[in-house]
Amino acid sequence: MARIRTRIFQSWFRLSRPMTLGVRAVMENAAGEVFMIRHTYTPGWYLPGGGVEKGETSIESLERELLEEGGFTLTAPPDLVGIYSNHFVFPNDHVVLYRARPGTWTQGEATSFGEIAEAVWADPLSPPEGTTPGTHRKLQELFAGAPPSPYWAPQR
Repeated sequence: MARIRTRIFQSWFRLSRPMTLGVRAVMENAAGEVFMIRHTYTPGWYLPGGGVEKGETSIESLERELLEEGGFTLTAPPDLVGIYSNHFVFPNDHVVLYRARPGTWTQGEATSFGEIAEAVWADPLSPPEGTTPGTHRKLQELFAGAPPSPYWAPQR
């Protein structure tokens, strides 16, 4: 049922918005791990984030999503890593990626219930099995020196 809802929602987005914009964050802790989430409504491990809502800036969206999904509050501006085409998901989708290093955030309780199935701190060079291709690609670029790509996910 959750997958059907996701497909309906994605189809509505394609029809109602000619371009979509999302945000994601690489949240790093002092041990060099990154925070990753698994949603209840779609398979795979992701970096925290989500869609930019009408009237929000990308930073406002990021702050909202980080609080909802991981209980994070930014205490300093995150680094802008890049803006990537995500045509693998939607024809006109883009993802803004930020990086929040240790000491630039605090963590409390997540405020969104029912959306996140699981959350872990993971080694960025050995993320959990089932990490999405786009997430894996960006972790390889940031932590393993893979050549940067303008695309979020590897192209088919």
